[in-house]
Amino acid sequence: MRGFLFAFFGGAFITLQGVANARISQDIGTWQAATVTQLTGFIIALLVLMFVRDGKWKMLKKVKPLYLTGGALAAIIIFSNITAMHQIGATLTISAVLIAQLCLTFFIDRNGWFGVVKQKQRLPQFIGIGMMIAGVVILAL
Repeated sequence: MRGFLFAFFGGAFITLQGVANARISQDIGTWQAATVTQLTGFIIALLVLMFVRDGKWKMLKKVKPLYLTGGALAAIIIFSNITAMHQIGATLTISAVLIAQLCLTFFIDRNGWFGVVKQKQRLPQFIGIGMMIAGVVILAL
């Protein structure tokens, strides 16, 4: 249950962040908004880390370098979301983001990429993704 709550709040805050970033970018520019977002996110994460003090920094050497590029991906995510929100609005942007996430995670689970345990995908999963795509098409009309 806690996992669903964290996912719910994460999704809600992604939406709020996207809308705020789109608004900020109107005043200062898209990459500037992405920079401000990344900087404030880093500051908050650092403050939380200073209080929580969990994790194992010594294990950082064992993390594959490819996985350490996650922050760079965040810059692309922010830029893409801001640009999409300006062009197609918040609802369609978030809908498209969710579909992209579901489709990619579907293939990650199915193929066992990134060390994830392979999951067998059945007809209901295909139907679910198809229904989401149909829903976005209906929203776009």
